Amino acid sequence: MRHAASDSQVQREASRQGSGTDIQRVSQHISRLGIAGLPRNYELLYDAIIGQNAALAQDIASLGSAPNQAALDDLGLKYRLIGHCGMIDNTSQAEALKLLREAMEHLAECLVHRRAFTRAAETVLNSIVGDPEQSLSSLMNEMEYLSQALEEATNGETALQNKLQVDLERLETLARGVAAAQVASTTDKLTGLPNRIALNRAIADLYERDEGFAGSALIMVDIDDFKAFNGRYGTHTASRLLKKLADTFRKSIKKNDVVARTDGDEFSFLFANVGMQEAVVIAERLRTSAEDNLIFATSDNIVPARLTISLGIALSADATTASQLQANARVALYAAQSNRRQPIQAFGR
Repeated sequence: MRHAASDSQVQREASRQGSGTDIQRVSQHISRLGIAGLPRNYELLYDAIIGQNAALAQDIASLGSAPNQAALDDLGLKYRLIGHCGMIDNTSQAEALKLLREAMEHLAECLVHRRAFTRAAETVLNSIVGDPEQSLSSLMNEMEYLSQALEEATNGETALQNKLQVDLERLETLARGVAAAQVASTTDKLTGLPNRIALNRAIADLYERDEGFAGSALIMVDIDDFKAFNGRYGTHTASRLLKKLADTFRKSIKKNDVVARTDGDEFSFLFANVGMQEAVVIAERLRTSAEDNLIFATSDNIVPARLTISLGIALSADATTASQLQANARVALYAAQSNRRQPIQAFGR
């Protein structure tokens, strides 16, 4: 008898306490569902179970046991998971090529009909010129032949026009899908901030400017002891904290600045038109603002959790490449993490 997963089965898995790692829990659930162990399927189940995405969990449960891959991929696209959205670009290119190939075939067919009509017209014209005294019946037959050739040509062109209209709408749909995938691939799903990919692009753009790359500051931020906090209070509380911190950081930047979540508990800022003195002031403001907001009512009901952050600063003027700028900021961040009494450190200072 085919066993279908209940609507709440996947959701209950999210809160089940086990001794295995998160990946082991996901692997076990993949095995129970009878689906392929593809990276994108791990991402899908991870988001549902570990990420506690209740809506996704319910959608997966509704597929029953042994769901087909197409249905799983549809869910991945629906929830804009990076692994699934990454498939869109290749799929869109293949679909666009297919549509263009079909359009070329229809166009070639239309040209055949058009050439047939041209030959028919020449034949009728030559017949009339060669025998101006031919009977009305013979002339009508010639005209009927010409009319049929014209109708075939017209029908072919009308069909081509209709197909091109349908294909255009399909291409527009594909373009929207690609645009959505690009947004998803550069956005952190939990906080809605830009992710590491988006930050890398912003820094790369900085070093490709004609006017030069000097004048910007990269600040890396890491939450101290976040792993212990996550282990003590659980993923749900940790996710709430990250979202709250992201909201605080989002309000701390101007239009031309960038804030991104680049790792589990790591954020990065790219500030334009600032020197070291200004960058240190900004970092201190970020630290104060963040730590004032990193106070959480926790499940043990004893003392609210209060976390601190470490910050590393690097100037673009001190790095000749984008990768060197990030390396400098990370060196400064490591220095800050190793000395809690000085949580803000600047590279080379």
